[in-house]
Parts: sequence; C-alpha cells; structure tokens
Amino acid sequence: MGETCTETTSATATRTTDHAGITVVAVTGEIDMSCEQPIRATILRQLDRRPAGLVLDLAEVDFFGSAGIQLVVEAALRAERLDVPLAVATDRRTVLRPLEITLVHETVAIHPTLGAALAALRNDVPSRQPANR
Repeated sequence: MGETCTETTSATATRTTDHAGITVVAVTGEIDMSCEQPIRATILRQLDRRPAGLVLDLAEVDFFGSAGIQLVVEAALRAERLDVPLAVATDRRTVLRPLEITLVHETVAIHPTLGAALAALRNDVPSRQPANR
C-alpha cells in the first residue's frame, strides 16, 4: 500500500490510498449535495492520473443521496473515457438500494468488500509494464 491522502468536511472524510497501482478512494460519512464536491474533485483528480484501476470504497457511507448516484455515474463515465477500470466496494444497503433502483448497478461493477473489488480489478487489468523482448 502506498501513499495516503485524507480530506475531511463536516459530514464526510475521504481517504485515498494506492494498492499496487490501483487507487482506492474511501469515503466515510455522507454523500449529498452539501458535501459531494470535495469527493468529486478527489475522484476526478485520481482518474486523471490514469491508475491501473480505481475503487470507490463506499463501505462506510451512512447516507447516499442523489448526489452520490450522480457521483458514481460521472466517475464511471470518466473512467471509461480514460480507459481506467472502475469498481465500487460496498455491502451497505444505504448505497446499494439507490444504485439498484436507478439501475446504475447494471453498468458499474459493485463488490461487497474492498478485497473483492481489488481482486476483480487485478484480474481485469492487463499489466502496464512493457513486455520483455
């Protein structure tokens, strides 16, 4: 595990870590219109670095409003455009139910744990190292 960066608002904390080239953005607390902007900025900044993969770890999210849904959709679209595999890690009904109702779960890979999301991305991510010739 590499560098860690933490950003905090009154309702939310966002921590970014590196797991062997796969970036994890972990959110704790709430994702709503009043606090989603710093989370969005963190996710977009990490995607623009073009990591081998990105996991949105939402396992500690207590409230997930429409801004959270929009955030996941925007992250997925940006990741696809940049060719960065993306997964969401959560088993929280608070997050899962809105993603199911809006059918976002059909277009974004969702895994019950961070470990499962990392494993899935490692299996889907080709090595970015040049082949030996």
